[in-house]
Amino acid sequence: MGAALSNLTEGANGSTIGPGLGDIPESCVACVFLYLTPPEICNLARLNRAFRGAASSDSVWESKLPSNYQDLLDLLPPERYHNLSKKDIFALLSRPVPFDNGNKEVWLDRDTGRICMAISAKGMVITGIEDRRYWNWIPTEESRFHVVAYLQQIWWFEVDGVVKFHFPADVYTLSFRLQLGRFSKRLGRRVPNFEHTHGWDIKPVRFQLSTSDGQQASFECCLDETEREDANGNHKRGCWIDYKVGEFIVTDSEPATEVRFSMKQIDCTHSKGGICVDSVFIIPSDLRGRKRRGVLKKP
Repeated sequence: MGAALSNLTEGANGSTIGPGLGDIPESCVACVFLYLTPPEICNLARLNRAFRGAASSDSVWESKLPSNYQDLLDLLPPERYHNLSKKDIFALLSRPVPFDNGNKEVWLDRDTGRICMAISAKGMVITGIEDRRYWNWIPTEESRFHVVAYLQQIWWFEVDGVVKFHFPADVYTLSFRLQLGRFSKRLGRRVPNFEHTHGWDIKPVRFQLSTSDGQQASFECCLDETEREDANGNHKRGCWIDYKVGEFIVTDSEPATEVRFSMKQIDCTHSKGGICVDSVFIIPSDLRGRKRRGVLKKP
């Protein structure tokens, strides 16, 4: 792109044919940058001095930050962001900002500057988690929090969580990240184990969310439908699946929005087990498809 644009400033013999990109005032370039995405701005900064200057302008990067970005900075020690430019603050907040003893993370999407959040299984209330006959914590690099909760067997399955945060105005989707079976590595290969996986095809799991301003959503499904999946050539076992619970709308970052969420299968007529609970994601709804395609990996 830079080579193509540079042709606008030179003739066929390399001679100048008139005003070019280098003659555009930095303030005008900055006005254009207000309508571009952060990656586009960083690419255009390579063109010339005026573009580099505009690409470092606080006014440009202020427009890319959420209106309440100070709430994210408040989660960090002041020395981490003291005297940083707005561009550097954007870069800082594009990386995970941990809170709640590291059990929750919030970050800015690098393309849009919108807020995303992840909540570890360690940041939730899990029935029976203290009893090693039922649950175990398994370290893994497949989780952004490097640990997942693995259920061997239980009759009363219940996972609850809550987060209170100053979400900017947007439409958000909340989803649970789960996997049937546990996994290990042998000779560098990922090997799933379904020894304890049972009971998820008998009754559905109920997912729910509610917000402090009265919004509610729920969803039910059987987590293990082997026969139906085999017929369609699809398999849930051994794969991380994002189960969408529902959406909620935030119209203003003040006051803070409290979101409660849960997943339950408390029919005690049968036991269930062999499932990994990783995390809950809260992501702007139109970014969720990008996450499924692997775009929203850990910054």
